Amino acid sequence: MRSTVRNTRTRLLAVAVGLAAATALGLPGAQAAPAPGPAGAARLARADAAVEATGVGGLAWYVDRVAGRVVVTADSTVTDGDLARIRGAAGADAAALRVQRAPGVFKPLLAAGDAIYGSGYRCSLGFNVRSGSTYYLLTAGHCGNVASTWYTNSAQSTPIGATVGSSFPGNDYALVRYDNTALAHTGGFTAADAYVGESVKRSGSTTGTRGGTVTGLDATVRYSGGGTVRGMIQTNVCAEPGDSGGALYDGTKALGITSGGSGNCSTGGTTFYQPVPEALAKYKVSLY
Repeated sequence: MRSTVRNTRTRLLAVAVGLAAATALGLPGAQAAPAPGPAGAARLARADAAVEATGVGGLAWYVDRVAGRVVVTADSTVTDGDLARIRGAAGADAAALRVQRAPGVFKPLLAAGDAIYGSGYRCSLGFNVRSGSTYYLLTAGHCGNVASTWYTNSAQSTPIGATVGSSFPGNDYALVRYDNTALAHTGGFTAADAYVGESVKRSGSTTGTRGGTVTGLDATVRYSGGGTVRGMIQTNVCAEPGDSGGALYDGTKALGITSGGSGNCSTGGTTFYQPVPEALAKYKVSLY
C-alpha cells in the first residue's frame, strides 16, 4: 500500500519504517526437543530464563502454557553451536524447549519508498489516536527514534508533524502528532488483545494488505545486530522492508504495530508486533 498526500486525506495513514518480516513456519530443519510431556509452570519459567541468559542474538521465544513448551525460533545467524549452548543452559529443563529455524535475519530494517518520511527513512502508520482534541498517529518506536518530524512524501514538502514519544528497544512504539491541520486522520478501530489462532491482517506501505494467523503471544525477540523487544505478538503474516509501523488488525479490532522479523511476501514469513493496548496506556491516548 503506497501512501500519498491524496490518500492520506481519504483513509487511515499507514506509515512504515522498513522492518522485514520474520519467516518461521513449517521450515526444513525445524527441531523439537524430545519431551515426555508438557512442562510445569516452574520448569517453563526456568527454561525461559535460560534462553534469555544465553544472550544469543537472532532469537525469538515465548512460553506456550497450553502446550507446556518454550517455543524458540532461531534465524539464519544462529549456529548449531548456539542452539547447543541454549539447550545446555537449560540443562535438565531442555526437554521443555521446542526449537525451530527461520530463514533470513530477525531485524528492524529501514528502507526508502512511499509512505511517511523522516530523515531519509520511510515508515508505515499503524493507527490514528487522540487525546482530547489533539490527534496523533502510532507507528514503530524504531521509526520514531530516527526522525523528529514526519512528512507524507519523500520530498518532505508536506509535513505531518513531530515525534512526541518513542520507545525502542524494550518496546517498539512511537507517537507522532498531527501538526498539519489540512490532513485528514480517520479512525474506526477499537483496541483489543490478540489470541493464538486468531485470523488477522496487516497493512504496510511496501506490501499492502496481507493475512495470516497469530501463532504466539508475549514473545521476546532479540534482533540480530542489537535490540531486544518483549511482549510481542508473533504471527505467520509476511512483511518486507518499509512495512514497519503498519497496522495489525482483525476487522475493526486494533491489535498491533509492525515491529520486525525476517522473510518476504514471496515465500512467506513470521512477523512480530507491538501490542496496541500497551502503547495506548503509555501515551494516554485512545482510538476513535
